[in-house]
Amino acid sequence: MKYKGISKENFKSIYLAMGLLFIVVIIGISGFIIIEDFSFVEAFFMTIITISTVGFREVHPLSETGQVFTAFLIVSSFGIFAYAVTTLTRYIVDGVFRNYLKDNKVKKRIKKLKGHVIVCGYGRNGRQTVDELRFRGFTVVIVDSNVDIINNIRENSEYLYVHGNATEDEVLHEAQILKAKAIITALPNDSDNLFVVLTAKVINPKLKIISRASNFSSDKKLKRAGATNVIMPDKIGGQKMAKLVAHPDVVEFLDYIMLCREDDVLIEEVSCEDLNVSFAEKTIGEWNVRSISGANIVGMKTADKSYVVNPSPDIKITSKDQLFVLGTLIQINQLKKTLKGS
Repeated sequence: MKYKGISKENFKSIYLAMGLLFIVVIIGISGFIIIEDFSFVEAFFMTIITISTVGFREVHPLSETGQVFTAFLIVSSFGIFAYAVTTLTRYIVDGVFRNYLKDNKVKKRIKKLKGHVIVCGYGRNGRQTVDELRFRGFTVVIVDSNVDIINNIRENSEYLYVHGNATEDEVLHEAQILKAKAIITALPNDSDNLFVVLTAKVINPKLKIISRASNFSSDKKLKRAGATNVIMPDKIGGQKMAKLVAHPDVVEFLDYIMLCREDDVLIEEVSCEDLNVSFAEKTIGEWNVRSISGANIVGMKTADKSYVVNPSPDIKITSKDQLFVLGTLIQINQLKKTLKGS
């Protein structure tokens, strides 16, 4: 995980400070060995007490040449030593070292992921998306280039993140895009979202890509670039406000179902793959879903990708169908277990 912005500058300062300090120590050791014929340990000790100005007495009395060299070493190293100490102190106090360790732990966790969701951009839309996905049980990796946002995310040990620009291939690879289930790009700029969609589609053609769009003209462009779905918050907001005038109770009812949490009713997808033999190739009526789980089948997506609302009890279910079930989380989980035969 590469560090950008402030962190990268901190690392450059540390490398520079340590490099200069190392050079001064080598010069000091070499000078005392050559001029005063000190042993390596004696020369090292003299160099350290000289550049740190601690005031200890000399190992051996110095010659005039040695005294001149020592004076030169003090003058030349004083600023470098102070710079090195200041840089290291800032490195620790500012939390850079702590962040470095935490980021490495997060990087190791991300490398082990499979079937996760990448969310690019942690603004208003991105934050809501992450919260909802995490509630639904998905593992999420957040990608953002804003230093302040990443610092806030670091405060929560459960969050996985990559600090970088989502339009760069290297950053998406750090988020393990090749093993991801989907990517959601919620960046505020449509051109950035378009670039992320193009990049993600090239790296992983099978990836499900959902993109945010601000301008109406961006919708078709994003879909041509490879976006599976394009969401326009402004358009959705306008339609919802109009429907709240025309059909207020219907809108509020649907919001209640779609946005409710664990203890309330929700609509969930149920795959018909790996059905138990007792349910295979039978009709909805023969399944008797209501009796075995308490949930209701309110819709389905057939093998030919068409949708059926409020399907008839006479419809025969195949392993390639997808059901939309209305019920509590407990009821829906009970239905899934029953259909799988567990």
